[in-house]
Amino acid sequence: MLTDPSGHAAASQPSGEADKRVRDRPRTEKSILEAGKMLLAEEGFQNFGINAVARRAGCDKQLIYRYYGGLDGLVEAIGADLGNWVKERIPEDTGGMFLLTYGDLMERLALLLLRALRDDPLMRRILAWEISEENAQVKRLSEARSKALVQWLDRMRGTLAVPKGIDTVSINAVIISAIQHLALSHAAGGQCAGLSLKTNRDWDKAEGALKRIVRGVYG
Repeated sequence: MLTDPSGHAAASQPSGEADKRVRDRPRTEKSILEAGKMLLAEEGFQNFGINAVARRAGCDKQLIYRYYGGLDGLVEAIGADLGNWVKERIPEDTGGMFLLTYGDLMERLALLLLRALRDDPLMRRILAWEISEENAQVKRLSEARSKALVQWLDRMRGTLAVPKGIDTVSINAVIISAIQHLALSHAAGGQCAGLSLKTNRDWDKAEGALKRIVRGVYG
């Protein structure tokens, strides 16, 4: 019987099925990664363990150690995947807008980020953990997301001049924090500071306010 490093018995599988999974490593790695992401979104870190991920992925836990080096390695892989999340959910195109100024670019990023967070339970969980949890795993996930957003902004900015006399780092941090709080409030109770966040019309109001704030700062 297989055991993990802690001495616990590994889940048994027919040898033929296990051999097939080993031979199809890319598919099995993806299954483990997706299982880890779904488990985090549904349960959080409290129930996030090797056994739980293996059950969700339908594989032997030893494959998680083999392919990811254990739970920490899987968290690292999920963090790296968050960079892909930014590429997938926040496309590097203008969406028909004419990005003539830095303000145009920030408006595009703000709206895309707000819409992406509305529809992603795992990312909202990560945002909530950032302000309620203090551990290395959460830090890895947070840093991966922040780095991907900064890289998106750098790539899209191109030759657009950063406004002089404006602390863009601080202002963008406040704008992004507001967007994140709106997404969390939507999931928690459907309203934020008296603003309803339940219908498309509600979100149109939120987006309109967000655009006015960005334009008020960047012109």
